[in-house]
Amino acid sequence: MFGLFGSPSLGAFPTCLLASRGEAGRQVRERLKKQVAEMKEKFPGFTPGLAILQVGNRDDSNLYINMKLKAAAEIGISANHIKLPNTATEAEVLKCIASLNGDPAIHGFIVQLPLDSDKPINTEKITNAVSPEKDVDGLSSINAGKLSRGDLGDCFIPCTPKGCMELISQTGIQVAGKRAVVIGRSKIVGAPMHDLLLWNHATVTTCHSKTSTLAEEVGKADILVVAAGKAEMVKGEWIKPGAIVIDCGINHVPDSTKASGKRVVGDVAYNTAKEKASYITPVPGGVGPMTVAMLMQSTVESAQRFLEKFQPGKWNIQYNQLTLKMPVPSDIEISRSCIPKPIDQVAKEVGLLPDEMELYGQTKAKVQLSALKRLKNQPDGKYVVVTGITPTPLGEGKSTTTIGLVQALGAHLHQNVFACVRQPSQGPTFGIKGGAAGGGYSQVIPMEEFNLHLTGDIHAITAANNLVAAAVDARMFHELTQNDQALYNRLVPSVNGVRKFSEIQIRRLQKLGINKTDPTTLTKEEVNMFVRLDIDPATITWQRVLDTNDRFLRKITIGQSPTEKGFSRTAQFDITVSSEIMAVLALSDSLDDMKRRLGRMVVASSKRGEPVTTDDLGVTGALAVLMKDAVKPNLMQTLEGTPVFVHAGPFANIAHGNSSVLADKIALKLVGKEGFVVTEAGFGADIGMEKFFNIKCRYSGLRPHVVVLVATVRALKMHGGGPAVTAGVPLPKEYTEENLQLLAKGCSNLSKQIQNARMFGVPVVVAVNAFKTDTKAELALVVQQAKEAGAFDAVECTHWAEGGKGAVALAQAVQRASQTPSNFRFLYNVELPVIDKIRLIAQQIYGASDIELLPEAQEKVTLYTKQGFGNLPICMAKTHLSLSHDPEQKGAPTGFILPIRDIRASVGAGFLYPLVGTMSTMPGLPTRPCFYDIDLDPLSGEVNGLF
Repeated sequence: MFGLFGSPSLGAFPTCLLASRGEAGRQVRERLKKQVAEMKEKFPGFTPGLAILQVGNRDDSNLYINMKLKAAAEIGISANHIKLPNTATEAEVLKCIASLNGDPAIHGFIVQLPLDSDKPINTEKITNAVSPEKDVDGLSSINAGKLSRGDLGDCFIPCTPKGCMELISQTGIQVAGKRAVVIGRSKIVGAPMHDLLLWNHATVTTCHSKTSTLAEEVGKADILVVAAGKAEMVKGEWIKPGAIVIDCGINHVPDSTKASGKRVVGDVAYNTAKEKASYITPVPGGVGPMTVAMLMQSTVESAQRFLEKFQPGKWNIQYNQLTLKMPVPSDIEISRSCIPKPIDQVAKEVGLLPDEMELYGQTKAKVQLSALKRLKNQPDGKYVVVTGITPTPLGEGKSTTTIGLVQALGAHLHQNVFACVRQPSQGPTFGIKGGAAGGGYSQVIPMEEFNLHLTGDIHAITAANNLVAAAVDARMFHELTQNDQALYNRLVPSVNGVRKFSEIQIRRLQKLGINKTDPTTLTKEEVNMFVRLDIDPATITWQRVLDTNDRFLRKITIGQSPTEKGFSRTAQFDITVSSEIMAVLALSDSLDDMKRRLGRMVVASSKRGEPVTTDDLGVTGALAVLMKDAVKPNLMQTLEGTPVFVHAGPFANIAHGNSSVLADKIALKLVGKEGFVVTEAGFGADIGMEKFFNIKCRYSGLRPHVVVLVATVRALKMHGGGPAVTAGVPLPKEYTEENLQLLAKGCSNLSKQIQNARMFGVPVVVAVNAFKTDTKAELALVVQQAKEAGAFDAVECTHWAEGGKGAVALAQAVQRASQTPSNFRFLYNVELPVIDKIRLIAQQIYGASDIELLPEAQEKVTLYTKQGFGNLPICMAKTHLSLSHDPEQKGAPTGFILPIRDIRASVGAGFLYPLVGTMSTMPGLPTRPCFYDIDLDPLSGEVNGLF
């Protein structure tokens, strides 16, 4: 029975029968196989995971690992064998352990001993580095300590002692009250075996090779466990008649009858001992298979504990309790009243692994793109975009609503939820707007970190953008001052007598139709084509950037130093977030995709009318290097402890105004099928939402489930004919007193924006962002008008004053809307002519009767179509203060002609942007900028007066 000699009768020693070897282990494996199958049926997609870490390549270790892998496969456990070379250092082994500790797909984790490394490695340090809740070998000090004090239900027990206890239990003989002797005191077998027997109520004696009365002690044992590592050390005549004998030894002794010249024996003289024992384990085939079976059992037990603690698809997340105050304090006061969770805790809560994180202090971190690769087979969650009606210059609270909604879904409705928002520019932060972290009790924290440097992404974009600008002017200068051969000698220099094209130069040759790789074989004509970009200065579209509002850089003259030999030209600075590189960052779905997009960016045209790209300038690889960290999303948290990705912040007029595709994709995998990802589109629905659908979703392949349309009584009154709203100026009485007539008239804008959203086939939930001056009748009127206009639902929200609690009704409406069919569709086919695509947006989204292309715009249509860019999506650059091109036209104007004064191309990002009216890509500072109130406390280091 189960690899033991004998029968239950203690008097039948001479006639014991031998059961088939390994039978006990096989029966355990069959039982585990059924348990795993039930587990998988109950939790679809879940599989117990075992990791085996091996250092080196010992033959015996390989044999044991193969046995474990085979058993795992038979049971249905997903086993992962990680093999480090024998040159691995202790630090490398510890790093690997840290990664496996953090992997939620790994439930059992063992380090195969001994460690076969050429480098000094502390074995105890290694085994103690294994997370106790995954230490299915039971070798860590924490598990050993729990075992020694009798906490058997809260620890893992080393597999060999656990297997011995299983074998003893199969005899049907009770351990309680028996006298047990354990020979051996190793940490792996002897010591834990003593503790196990003791806590199962046996009277236990531990002996070892130095015990002087060994035979006498063995003779007293009802249960004898031998793990001394000495061949046939225990003699049969020592054994008490009827005893249970568990032999854990594996020893080799000479045997000329064997082909190998040796045979395997245990620590007990088997042939004589079997005549005295009621049960005895054979060697081999007794304890060994049961040890492997117990490893599998501990792994299954660990997976069961995981399922009890972490329901698959449900995060085990700690939410922060808000202490609400009235009146609502300042944003910075609220932000500082809440202590953020350590960001590595947030990462662990949402299922990110330690080696997928790059910590930037305690409150922010970058997430490696390897997380997306690891999660690629996970289903996506529900995708929600927050947009708004046409706003006042003060904004209507889209960011605040985004954060309030995720706090409601997470902290109050206990859904997996991620917010994905744009990183704000420092220009507005120090200018007129202040921060962009949300507001009141719906914020991303710490707001200082969010609104200032964060992790340096915008600075990386500034550096990359200005490198391109420098390369453009330098290339023109060198082409104007050198002949072909001089240029060629410098572009393809001889190094140690050898000239060689770089990879990027070979790409340029191929683009020119020159299929040569030997620099010495180019003809004069080919050299001329290769070295001359022949940029037409009048066509340069690439400008320098700075993340500061500085109106005096809107038009400058460069090249005035005598060293530039009179080659000056008029140029300008834009604000960094308007750089095409920011849009490239936001639309890339991998590092490789970003690099390709960076190389496709068009900076000018040649005098022959051909596009000149960053790849032609030879700068693509350098740009990728500058942007290699910026491409990783930034992890932060809300006031209530829900996770937030802050990544990318493209302009919402000349670019698409949405956070990154990569952040959305990683978040959608992390929240799981039933979770939610809430992202925000810049400006009103006619701008940010339209671009979200037609540009971002087109490139990402993601399909939204719900649109949340933010509306305020204040903005709708403005659209009804109310007086102008100006930042820094008190609101006129029309906005602070009830006026239902004005409000009802302004709801035309709300109706049009609902219609715009529904045009894409997505259900719309209207969030009425309530202010303290709004009356109940006004709020009710907006809700009524929204529903009559076709909204799935409309709810009043008070998240600014109450945090997630004030957006629970909104969250519930979003949940319901997400269950309805989303028949998402694009507004236009990109294969349509450029003019037709522009006309469709103008007529369908804005309400125009037609468009009018000014001569410069018409020329660009012809040029870009000729250059092969006619099939790109359209990114309209117009005012956000009206559905039309005129910011003074409020409500929902119709019948107007939309003027297109120019068209420009962001080929790397992947869109054409028509310019409607005039606008600046470099804001200026107001008379009294925000920085008047900003200061630093020299003692505490705290930022004061921000926002």
